Formats: sequence, C-alpha cells, structure tokens
Amino acid sequence: MRLHRRTFLHLAAGAAVLPSAPRFALAEDYPTRPVRVVVGFPASNASDIVARLTGQWLSERLGQAFVTENRPGAGGNIGTEVVVNAAPDGYTLLSVSPSAATNATLYDNLNFNFLHDIAPIAGVARAPYILVLNPSLPPKTIPEFIAYARANPGKLDMASAGNGSLSHMCGELFKTMAGVDMVHVPYRGSFVPDLLAGQVQVVFSPISQSIGYIRDGKLRALAVTTATRQPALPGVPAVAEFVPGYEAGGWYGMGAPKNTPADIIDKLNKEINAALADPKMIAALAGLGAVPMPMTPAEFGNFLAAETEKWGKVIRAANIKPG
Repeated sequence: MRLHRRTFLHLAAGAAVLPSAPRFALAEDYPTRPVRVVVGFPASNASDIVARLTGQWLSERLGQAFVTENRPGAGGNIGTEVVVNAAPDGYTLLSVSPSAATNATLYDNLNFNFLHDIAPIAGVARAPYILVLNPSLPPKTIPEFIAYARANPGKLDMASAGNGSLSHMCGELFKTMAGVDMVHVPYRGSFVPDLLAGQVQVVFSPISQSIGYIRDGKLRALAVTTATRQPALPGVPAVAEFVPGYEAGGWYGMGAPKNTPADIIDKLNKEINAALADPKMIAALAGLGAVPMPMTPAEFGNFLAAETEKWGKVIRAANIKPG
C-alpha cells in the first residue's frame, strides 16, 4: 500500500511524538497518590521539622499527601539507603541534610554512593550554627576567644552531638582555620545540661537549640557559622569576619532515587522554590532560625558535591571516625 506524501509526513510526525507523550503526561498528572518523604533521623530533629513544613506546603499545593517517614539510624544512612533502593517514580523522596555530605567520607562501607545514587531536587533552607560559650569564660569576642584558646591549649572542652556530627565538623574546621587546640567531647544525648553547668565550655550549636539560652543570658554567643550575619541574631557577627573563608552550618534539601524522571524533578523543584517565596513558609523557617535556600537541581547538585569535598578534607585531616 502506498501512502500519499502528506499522509506519510502526518503519521511520521505523530510517531515522533509518541515516545515522549507518557513522560509529559506523567509530569502533568504527578502526583496521583501520596508521596513519602524519608527522613533519616527521629521526629523533631531539625531535618524532620523542615521536611514536614515542606511536605505540608506541597500537599496543599499539589492535592496529594506528602507523608514524612522517619527511618533513623547510622547517622542518616538507613534512610538514605531506603530511598536509593526505592522505585525512581517520584513517590519516594529523601530529606537531605549535612550528614549526606559527611557520611561519604566518615563511613567506609556504605552500600551506596550518595552523589551518584540520589538525584538532587532542590535546596530548602540554611540554618546557622552558633559558637557559644559558658558565660564563666572571659572571652566576649572571637579575637579574644582565639587568643584565650591559644594561651590555654588543650584546656577547653568542646562539646558536640557526637563524632562526625555537624557540631563536631564546625568545631574541627574552626580549630584548623583559627589555629587553636580544644578537646572534643562527643555526646550521645544532649550536651546542653553540661554546657550550662560549665562541665564543657564551648560548643558549635544549632541556632534553634541555643537561641533561648542566649536570649536569657545563660549562654554567650560569639559568632554564627554562616558567611554572613543572620536575621535571628543580627547583633552576633559571623566567624568569617575574623577568620576569613570560614563557613559552615546546617542546610536542608530534597532528593530522589537516581533515574527519577527529569520532568518530575523539575516540577518538584518549581513547587519547592514557590514554597520558599511564600511569606508563611519564610516565617515558619525563621522560627527555626533558618532562611530559604532556593536552588535549581543542578545548583543543588553542585552544592552537595562541594560540601562532600569540603567535609571529606576535614574528616581525613582530623582522622575522625564514626562514634
């Protein structure tokens, strides 16, 4: 059977569209059922709270529930592995936090390669850590603190939330860049009671964990760890004002299993960035001492790679092992 040229061209054009049609329909319709957002830490952890805020906004925006599922253990690795092994269909997402960047070097025998096996979707928020002291110590500024620490090597106890935790990483980076020697004291539970009692004197603390004590005068804030000052404590300088190039702190984002369709990732990125421009979301993050961190998927991927390289150097230099 011979086809007229016009008929042939029409059918050929239609055939060329067919392979991509389901892909576009998938993104247009997504999501058609609930989406689970896996958090590798317990409920009420900062990454859990940020994931729930984001999930609630997405649920209202997209008309399907984004359900937070806590899978704690191994510093977030258990939750990450759940997502790595999930179907790449957009219905299992990962709440991403700094542990993803540190664990790549901290743990020797992971069953996954985070940068390869998790597709970046979007950044969500940054949350500074704060260098805080027990008020019994004399230093009131970063220069005074550095001078005091250098004059008393090995005599200051620096608490953290455990080996390889972000509070530990912030402290090790500071020790290296400021040229000071402090004794690391890792905690499995809260370090706050001992810090308030003066059993340990120094900590790099999440802002949400310490801001109340700072405002009550029970702890002294010397500096925030982000590159610039933060709205929650505008009178507190950044470490980088005295130690050029220092930057650290908490951050949160969203990822998915590799091979998740690009159009689904792009749709989620667009919606998350819309959330980060919503005054209600901005106010909710501010309540945690956090600020929005909008990024494209490519930008977030580059950010994750840079953080992994940065903390890998710190972990190797300090010979840090998992607690």
